[in-house]
Amino acid sequence: MGTGLLLLASPAIVVSLLFGVEISGISLVLGRFGGICLVGLGLACWPGHDNRWPLYGMLTYTLLAMIYLAVVGLSGYAGVLLWPAVVAHAILAILLFRARFREERARTI
Repeated sequence: MGTGLLLLASPAIVVSLLFGVEISGISLVLGRFGGICLVGLGLACWPGHDNRWPLYGMLTYTLLAMIYLAVVGLSGYAGVLLWPAVVAHAILAILLFRARFREERARTI
């Protein structure tokens, strides 16, 4: 999860430390998206007795991915499948929120 946070903050430094090369352009975008994936995976695998961490990890991943892909699209890197991917992540976020609230309602009953 720490590597994911570092990739979000500065993918150029992480790639430089790992591989000894410089990156720019779309490589920075992909590095940050990889950081989002690692943060979501880290939350999903968080140790503890609570079974909700996988749901929190997926929800964090899909929300961050949706926001970041929208920002990337608005900044000019827009391919054919970028906006459908943003919509797919938005739908997945809604479904995950519904699952979270249904789970909470089931626990209170």
